[in-house]
Amino acid sequence: MTNKFASALKSQAAAGLAGNLSAGKEETAGRGKHIGGYFDAAVSKQLRSIMVEEDTTVQALLEEALDLLFQTRNRPMIARRHT
Repeated sequence: MTNKFASALKSQAAAGLAGNLSAGKEETAGRGKHIGGYFDAAVSKQLRSIMVEEDTTVQALLEEALDLLFQTRNRPMIARRHT
């Protein structure tokens, strides 16, 4: 025999989780899609060093890198934000 109270709690928790997930998507809708990867710590350190030296952001450096990659593949350079 199943516990009706436990089943009701599970249903409410699932509905709450689904609501939180959809709310999170709405909050980030204007920011675009997240792209990430795992690299050696030295890569992160060097990237942040360039960021400081050039007084820019990691976001801007990654946009530049992606646009250069696209350019070498004869694709439109579309990564840079136009704000």
